Amino acid sequence: MSMLENFLPAFLEEVVGDRFGRYSKYIIQDRAIPDVRDGLKPVQRRILYAMYDSGNTPDKPYRKSAKTVGDVMGNYHPHGDSSIYEGMVRMAQPWKMGHVLVDGHGNWGSQDDDPAAAMRYTEARLSPIALELLRDIEKRTVPFKDNFDNTAKEPVVLPSRFPNLLVNGVSGISAGFATEIPPHNLREIIDACIAVMEKPEMTLEEIRTFVKGPDFPTGGIIMGEEGIKEAYETGKGRIYLRSKTDIETLRGGKQQIVITEIPYQVVKSRLVSAMENIRIEKKVDGIAEVRDESGRNGLRIVVELKKDADAQGILAYLFKKTDLQVTYNFNMVAIVHKAPRQLGLKAMLEAYIAHQREVVTFRTQYELEKLEDRAHVLEGLVKALNILDEVIAAIKASKNRQDAQNNLQWMFGFTERQADAILTLQLYRLTNLEITSLQKELDEIQKKIAVLQGILDSDRKLVALIRKELMEIREKYGIDRRSVIQDEVEELKVNLEVLVAQEDVLVTISNEGYIKRTSMLSFTRSGGELDGSGVKEGDFIKSVLEVDTLQNLLIFTQRGQYFLLPVHQIPEFKWKDNGTAIVNVIPLAKEDRLVSVIPVKGFEEPELSLVFVTKRGQVKRTELKDYETKRSGAIAACKVGDNDEVIDVVISRNRQDVLLLTKQGMSIRFSENEVNPMGRVSAGVRGINLKEGDEVVSALWVEGEEGEILVLSDLGYGKRSLLLDYPVQSRGGKGVQTFEFKEGKRVKPNGNQLVGGIHCKEPVTLLAVTKEGQMLSLSSEDAPLADRKSIGKLLVHTNKNDDIVDLLRRG
Repeated sequence: MSMLENFLPAFLEEVVGDRFGRYSKYIIQDRAIPDVRDGLKPVQRRILYAMYDSGNTPDKPYRKSAKTVGDVMGNYHPHGDSSIYEGMVRMAQPWKMGHVLVDGHGNWGSQDDDPAAAMRYTEARLSPIALELLRDIEKRTVPFKDNFDNTAKEPVVLPSRFPNLLVNGVSGISAGFATEIPPHNLREIIDACIAVMEKPEMTLEEIRTFVKGPDFPTGGIIMGEEGIKEAYETGKGRIYLRSKTDIETLRGGKQQIVITEIPYQVVKSRLVSAMENIRIEKKVDGIAEVRDESGRNGLRIVVELKKDADAQGILAYLFKKTDLQVTYNFNMVAIVHKAPRQLGLKAMLEAYIAHQREVVTFRTQYELEKLEDRAHVLEGLVKALNILDEVIAAIKASKNRQDAQNNLQWMFGFTERQADAILTLQLYRLTNLEITSLQKELDEIQKKIAVLQGILDSDRKLVALIRKELMEIREKYGIDRRSVIQDEVEELKVNLEVLVAQEDVLVTISNEGYIKRTSMLSFTRSGGELDGSGVKEGDFIKSVLEVDTLQNLLIFTQRGQYFLLPVHQIPEFKWKDNGTAIVNVIPLAKEDRLVSVIPVKGFEEPELSLVFVTKRGQVKRTELKDYETKRSGAIAACKVGDNDEVIDVVISRNRQDVLLLTKQGMSIRFSENEVNPMGRVSAGVRGINLKEGDEVVSALWVEGEEGEILVLSDLGYGKRSLLLDYPVQSRGGKGVQTFEFKEGKRVKPNGNQLVGGIHCKEPVTLLAVTKEGQMLSLSSEDAPLADRKSIGKLLVHTNKNDDIVDLLRRG
């Protein structure tokens, strides 16, 4: 086996881990995360340097973008041209950059997310402020490294004479890290830089007097002082960006919402589409038209409203449901000493100041070397001109140039550099005027050397110089703040009236759990009869509710749960339609069923309570306000014991009596106030003391002594008794008898149990429902008026093996 074929075993996880580690390092350091010093990602830095290197500067004509992309790709960035051009496009878009670094000519995209034209069509050059990033790069201010194929040198970082990282911001995603640094105001950041440089121990609170917060190129309103403070402390924080809007009143009383600034990074066309969809789908009632009137005069979106629409309410809804208001999350991560770090504001400013100290120090050293070299040459020339005759004689006596140079060095003590300069001296420089000017130049250079040496020797002078140069950039490029900062985050509350047009409707719920909402127009067109509602065969309407679309329904189940269902969310059907199964509207459990549906307008009325009655005789009273919720799922309404279930829930004003009727013909009447108000999930108290095998079948709410109590047995026997015959007792007793069952072998039975009862003050139509699904109608007047303990009379004829299981009030 040859050496080349000598394979070594390796663990897959080690190989993959090593490869991915190297890939991650590359992504983090060389692609997605900016350097803390110049705020640029490598591709941006390479684009700017390539443009500068090829003379594509603001004072020259525009140059085709494709040429720049080719230069970058061929010399510095061996990746796809699209990634280079995309980086270039972003730097040319004023709605993404605080100050554009590329001055683009042609179609460079739009705020509607339109793409830029292909690079063969567009032209570009460096913007004036981009030159400040590159200024002094040729003066050894920054380190250079070999490019990918070692044919050229590229800068590791740019001199960045203004704090670009904070001024222009950046966003990027890499392996395990992401960064989101917002743009800031140039003047504010430079002021803060100077302040921290002059007083390094400055606190964040003091820095905040200069930097109020981000300043987005698209303007808008920034809300959340706490979020800004947190981000500047830790590098992470959340703020809210809101569009700049105005409500204008038109002729005829109509209003319109005018949007002139939208949040940073929001695509205008998508925002307009989202608002138009809200209008089309009628999620808000009152929007007449949405128009994008943006043009040369800037951004302008108009939301025209219908007459009498609630402009503030609609605006609040748009803020909540569209990108008219968005959250912005700071995640200030940058590369510091080749590693990613999450930085606060002060740390970023300190890193930039340290970079500027280095840049200015290296530039000063470079300029000092150049001046010292020139001073050295001038000193030699001045000395030579003072002994000109001897110098000329020495040169004339020399054999050749090299010999002349050696002689000058040997005879007069000139250095090699000085001797070379003397030999290249032109004859006209020997005039008196030239000799004076050389001396004058030497004096000036020595003064400059003293100044430069002073900068290198004194930190105070170094800081003063950086301050002066920063102030020049501030004066030249500074712009007024574009985003307004608001301390408090406004809570968005959207009233239901804004979303839903108020309309009177009918809601029907059938015995088998079918629900529908019907407009009064459909009801009237279908004949206007409450009995005429459409149902499936064998089903019947259990309740018809006259409500409006702004109300809610409280739906209670036998297992002690409830749902809050806004009326406007119930699917709309014609009056003759069957409707939809309620499980399609609320997440009702399979083994559960409805026992009560109560319409409510609001939960604020303090005297209103909900009273629950269970099969085992438990009674519970809880204030209505405890049932207010924003959840759409099932919520506990009442604690229900084993082998028990809720049979009725009623809304009450707490001033009536409760009359419970049991299966075995017992009844009890007691005041509601005997049941103290309890918490929402409590089990309640005993209403009646039941015999073994007995259970409550009906709960009636009665008042005073007027009216009668009608009861019906499973075999169709019934009677009426005066309410007067039912004395008010204490809660929890055995109660009094309300029906007598016939007993004996030769006696025709009048029933085995009661199925229900009602309280009536005037004639009412009732519906007896049988086990086999028959619905038998009867009038309360058919029932004889008799004693409480009487055996009743046959009111409803049923089939031989069929029994009545329920009694419903029809009207």
